[in-house]
Amino acid sequence: MFKKILIANRGEIALRIIRTCKEMGIKTVAVYSTADKDSLHVRFADEAVCIGKPQSSDSYLNIPHLMAAAEITNADAIHPGYGFLAENARFAEICGEHGIKFIGPTPEMIRKMGDKMTAKETMIAAGVPVIPGSEGLLESVEQAKALAKEMGLPVIMKATAGGGGKGMRVVWDENEIENAYTMAKTEAKAAFSNDGIYMEKFVEEPRHIEIQIAGDQYGKVCHLSERDCSIQRRHQKLVEESPSPFMTPELREKMGEAAIKAAGAINYESVGTIEFLVDKHRNFYFMEMNTRIQVEHGVTEEVINFDLIKEQIKIAAGIPISGKNYTPQMHAIECRINAEDPYNDFRPSPGKITVLHTPGGHGVRVDSHIYAGYVIPPYYDSMVSKVIAVAQTREEAINTMERALSEFVIEGVKTTIPFHQQLMQDENFRKGNFTTKFTEGFKLQ
Repeated sequence: MFKKILIANRGEIALRIIRTCKEMGIKTVAVYSTADKDSLHVRFADEAVCIGKPQSSDSYLNIPHLMAAAEITNADAIHPGYGFLAENARFAEICGEHGIKFIGPTPEMIRKMGDKMTAKETMIAAGVPVIPGSEGLLESVEQAKALAKEMGLPVIMKATAGGGGKGMRVVWDENEIENAYTMAKTEAKAAFSNDGIYMEKFVEEPRHIEIQIAGDQYGKVCHLSERDCSIQRRHQKLVEESPSPFMTPELREKMGEAAIKAAGAINYESVGTIEFLVDKHRNFYFMEMNTRIQVEHGVTEEVINFDLIKEQIKIAAGIPISGKNYTPQMHAIECRINAEDPYNDFRPSPGKITVLHTPGGHGVRVDSHIYAGYVIPPYYDSMVSKVIAVAQTREEAINTMERALSEFVIEGVKTTIPFHQQLMQDENFRKGNFTTKFTEGFKLQ
């Protein structure tokens, strides 16, 4: 087992990893930018190294600084968390070149799943259902128009190196194709330094349902059930839950088998997630694979009583997995609390937290790195907390979440707590009647 792990991340996920490492008897190294010097992950790690200025490019994305921190502290492994360099194949390679274990999949696996078109071709070969679309990248507007006519509108153009909704355009009218093509390529180039885009049939009334998987170094893969991530805004997840209210036992079995096929196709090792779009007829299609731990991993942990970070570390250390497939034994709902103003188009709200009271009690889990007096920096993602409510049934979980949100007090900055409170009371949400478009017609009172 590893003796010391450097955590190449910040905030909530860094603190989450530190907690599991402590339970496993593993020493930890926190890294931090000058803006994060007072963050809790710095305080609770065994050692801490400043790696640069506030901008991510000068700190959390600065590979030479991270490697130097690992070497001076004699860390024998690096956990990338999520975001930043978690799915950077070159970073994983450099770790290996320096004799430091990257806690995640191999560089080859990251590359195969990181490029959307390569991933899609891999899934087709493995027999996993994919959304009909272009064979390869779009070369011209004329090709885009011809394909759209062949597939039938609506279609969606996506950046091959994309994520987070960047470089995506839905086309409902043939007269919009040229503008959508140009805008998608321009946005993709700006966001990813890669303007490659492809086209898919746009799935109407879709659900975003993902399957958590784990694979070890010996070819064994299992799934740990599903999470429904359909409540989104601009392709960014706001609420996740397990089990999905749209799921049936038959669909869970089919999607679980498909996810295992998908991971097995690249001999995947580590924990990861296979993301699917599911239409109103319960047909499902591979969307992408996340080769890392996800923000919403705690939802799965709560419904199957399983520490995914511990499993990820054990896999990296060469310990075989059980190979057992899991199904939810409880119901869990997670609300992401962001420092944003929901009454002002979700504008970011960095600043000092003057008053903080976090919820507690039976069935409530809060993963967060904030405290009274903490200053939320403007340089990073706006998520400040994750609240997870767990109960025997979905209705009870929603009621627990309502109670937890009513106890959650954050003053000094604006947060999305009011949005989540209203969502929990929404009749359609409570009935499970929602798709990825749900928030488009959602009006805050």
